[in-house]
Amino acid sequence: MSYEIHVNEQPFDAEPRPGQCLRTYLRERGWFGVKKGCDAGDCGACTVHVDGKPVHSCLYPAVRAGGRSVTTVEGLATDGELHPVQQKFLDAQGFQCGFCTAGYLMTTAALDDEQLGDLPRAFKGNLCRCTGYRAIEDAVRGVKHVEAPCAGAAVGRNLPAPAGPEVVTGAARYTFDIDVPGLLHMKLLRSPHPHARITAIDTAAALRVPGVHLVLTHRDAPERHYSSARHEHPTEDPDDTRLLDGTVRYVGQRVAAVVADSEAAAEEGCRRVEVTYEVLPAVLDPEEAMLPGAPVVHAKDARTARISRPQNNVVGEVHGEIGSVEVGFAEADVVYEETFRTQRVQHASLETHGAVAWFEQTEEGAERIVVRSSTQTPFLTRRALCALFDLPMEKVRVLAGRVGGGFGGKQEMIVEDIVVLAAMRLNRPVKLEYTRAEQFYGATTRHPFTVRVKAGARKDGALTAIELRVVSNTGAYGNHGPAVMFHSVGESMAVYRAPHKKADGYSVYTHAVPAGAFRGYGLGQVVFAMESVMDELARLLGMDPLVLRERNIIGPGEAMISPGGEEEDLHIASYGLDQCLAIVRSARREPAEVAPQGWLVGEGAALSMIATGPPGGHIADARIGLLADGTYDLAVGTAEFGNGTTTVHRQIAAGELGTTVDRITVRQSDTDVVKHDTGAFGSTGTVVAGKATLRASQALTEKILGFAAGHLGASREECHLMKDAVEHRHQRVLLKELYAAAQAAGQELAADGHFGGTPRSVAFNAQWFRLAVDPGTGEIRVLRSVHAADAGKVMNPMQCRGQVEGGIAQALGATLFENVRLNDRGEVTTTAFRQYRLPQYADIPHTEVHFMETSDAIGPLGAKSMSESPFNPVAPAFANALRDATGIRFTELPLTRDRVWLALDQHAENRAG
Repeated sequence: MSYEIHVNEQPFDAEPRPGQCLRTYLRERGWFGVKKGCDAGDCGACTVHVDGKPVHSCLYPAVRAGGRSVTTVEGLATDGELHPVQQKFLDAQGFQCGFCTAGYLMTTAALDDEQLGDLPRAFKGNLCRCTGYRAIEDAVRGVKHVEAPCAGAAVGRNLPAPAGPEVVTGAARYTFDIDVPGLLHMKLLRSPHPHARITAIDTAAALRVPGVHLVLTHRDAPERHYSSARHEHPTEDPDDTRLLDGTVRYVGQRVAAVVADSEAAAEEGCRRVEVTYEVLPAVLDPEEAMLPGAPVVHAKDARTARISRPQNNVVGEVHGEIGSVEVGFAEADVVYEETFRTQRVQHASLETHGAVAWFEQTEEGAERIVVRSSTQTPFLTRRALCALFDLPMEKVRVLAGRVGGGFGGKQEMIVEDIVVLAAMRLNRPVKLEYTRAEQFYGATTRHPFTVRVKAGARKDGALTAIELRVVSNTGAYGNHGPAVMFHSVGESMAVYRAPHKKADGYSVYTHAVPAGAFRGYGLGQVVFAMESVMDELARLLGMDPLVLRERNIIGPGEAMISPGGEEEDLHIASYGLDQCLAIVRSARREPAEVAPQGWLVGEGAALSMIATGPPGGHIADARIGLLADGTYDLAVGTAEFGNGTTTVHRQIAAGELGTTVDRITVRQSDTDVVKHDTGAFGSTGTVVAGKATLRASQALTEKILGFAAGHLGASREECHLMKDAVEHRHQRVLLKELYAAAQAAGQELAADGHFGGTPRSVAFNAQWFRLAVDPGTGEIRVLRSVHAADAGKVMNPMQCRGQVEGGIAQALGATLFENVRLNDRGEVTTTAFRQYRLPQYADIPHTEVHFMETSDAIGPLGAKSMSESPFNPVAPAFANALRDATGIRFTELPLTRDRVWLALDQHAENRAG
């Protein structure tokens, strides 16, 4: 009997391969709305309907779909009309990066009334890393947030994401949602040892596997060392990485790459590569790694590799003292000291790392390599590839499609280097896409921190001294290690006044999976410790913790001082921290959900401050021009991965040009479209790239009005730029007519904008929880969650609220259960979402988000950053509320249910004894 399957009412008779899942069968036939997120049926991004019932297509055998009708997200719309569920997700903007959206749409479209009444159960098979779930619930419930556009009045309104229609119909194209003819597939052989030298490697058997074209080993790699971290200034990071190395330094490090006609052939090739290792001593604890005689992770020249003390495994360190903490503690009436620990956290973006490289002919007839990657930094990645392979810039183009989540994890060059090497060797297109397991052991994590805080205060609450000792475990490679550690002791200390401050920080190599950039960039780890200590100081003084904070926080116009050194370009260009604390004070007076009888109830708050961009400059270029039809083309370099910058850039441009956002088309994330863009990290998409867009739009406005004045024979001051025309008294000339006139005159109505990322401002956040704890089980229930955010002028309240809610949800995951576990060999044992315990819909409480009334003197149109900062105060606020409820100071994350129960049990025993 012949095989036939109907997909979106189209018949297909190609039989599946043995063992093929329905997801790959559908994607191979162009239904790219079906996403790959987890490989294990955990995330729901691949959900489709089979005969009207939702299934996870990554688990559903394709052969079982024979004779059945399959519907993907592309088939939900009928007769050109969106399905009601698709329209609801558009109206509520129930997505951010959108990678999970197709799965949610397919799940929701199949729910009956009873299931709609129990969304926690209905959505137990779907995950979202971006939204915090509230926007998804609003979409399902039919809540409308999106406003209709009107000319000029764009900033400050809930205008929709331009990619919204493509996201809800499955037409949005992520990294691998393209068909590349002749594509070859790469798989990686990885190290089984935490530290070993490769003494022999035999690829002959692998090359005999049918379909295998190439096996790459360290013998094929350039000798040059570099860092996988991407910063505007490469000297910020140590040059300790080689594309393929003869020495492996963690379990999971890539040893060889096999390129074949199929993933299956490449995997078999990896199994056939024979490697002989000389196993070397390894060290996994950063404190032990700094001791004399510990195994050295990188025996390199400190000056050329930019490693602080390689012999002690210290990649970077900071030491500084303001005043004398010894004097400050002697002057204190109370002193509190404690050590805190934070764990490894995975970014868990639903789109894994990956890239595809191919060759194309330029308009001039020259050949260049094109790299399409899930990256936050296309321009910096191009620069790194050119340096690594000695290629001129014009020979390399790097672009990103829509990126399925980042959170700092894609501020790295993890896959692009080896994909380009293979493509150049074979002169064929090559693809490498990480599995979910590889994402855990082959990408990066948040840095685990050990933080010792000692703080002293007088009876009136005035701080006298703060001392920090920070040890950051950067793993086997130092990408981002020094920068994260420097940043961690910066704003966390600078937000408080104290005459005496001291910090000692160490970023330390170990033979473990590398750490990298993660939302908050080190601040979350240290703020957890600092804000916990502030609450304990208040208890020792018998003082309200809010009063203690208000007594010591810096005020408007004050210098931000930390032992790491004052940053001259960092200013308090607007101040809303007092308003944030006022929101918390108000929330404490208001009623909350009543706790179950017998449960312990407590409340707690924390605050944080963050710079609105990285130090040392963060560059963005933008270009906007008038098109023949009277609309505009805006080119920006920054990537879109749910951060919403594309929406904001259109709003900025529309406001300046007096038009509507739908008349502005955005091209982005491509090294061809603008001169340069440092990248979408450090919360710079609005405050840096947005400022470049603002300047370009202002320049184009002047250019259009100047040309129109000459065209109309009028003065510039009497001309006004409107939605689709320029008006002068009773005259009106359409923009498309001006375009034609400018072309005839040999002029181009286009303008460039540039911003170098300095000076910088700061943003403030405060989080407050009231929670209840079951003393018999350790279960914790959030009774109320309130967040105050000082984002300056909020460009799009709906979108900014989503960023805050997403940051809180991600932080709650790190606070309560997320933990990348390693065994005693340094091997990552957490390799799937079901082991990792990513927050689900049922786990995340609704948070009341409040925006402060401020306008920044530096940010574009008064805006400040708000992508990273909401994460930072969540863990300490939660821990402070837990302390208030239980009387126990928890000093280690995550606050898992078993950990809480054991502490409660021990606490009860101690009291009884």
